[in-house]
Amino acid sequence: MNITYEFVTGEKIEIEVNEDIANISIEIEKKIYKSERRETRRHNSIDSMEEEGFQFEDINDDIEVKVEEAETTDEIKNAIKTLIPNQQDLIEKIFYKDMKIVDIAEYEGVTEAAIRNRLNKIYKKLKKILN
Repeated sequence: MNITYEFVTGEKIEIEVNEDIANISIEIEKKIYKSERRETRRHNSIDSMEEEGFQFEDINDDIEVKVEEAETTDEIKNAIKTLIPNQQDLIEKIFYKDMKIVDIAEYEGVTEAAIRNRLNKIYKKLKKILN
C-alpha cells in the first residue's frame, strides 16, 4: 500500500509500506483529526472569523457615546434641580412616572392647556439653562 507523506517544506512523497503500517498510519491520522476537531469544534478564533468576513463592532465608539450620554444626563438633572419644586414635580410626573397630561390636569383640577403651558415654560427655562 502507498502512503503520501508531506514534509514541512510542502514537498510530497509517496512511500510504499506494508498493510499493517498503513493501517496504523491511517488510524493515527484519524485520531489526530478527531482530537483537533474536538478542540476547535466549539471555538472560533477571531482571525478565522475575520477571514470569513465577520466584522466586529468597535466598542470604543459605544463607550464614548455612553460617556457623552451620561454627561448629558447629569447636565439635565442639574438643570432640573434649578427649577422650582412645582416644576420639578411636573417633570417627574411626565418623564419619570410616565403620566399623561390629561391625568395630571385631572389630578390637579386644571385644564390640559394649563399643563401644556407650564411644560412649555419649563422647556424654555431648561433650554436657556442648558445652552
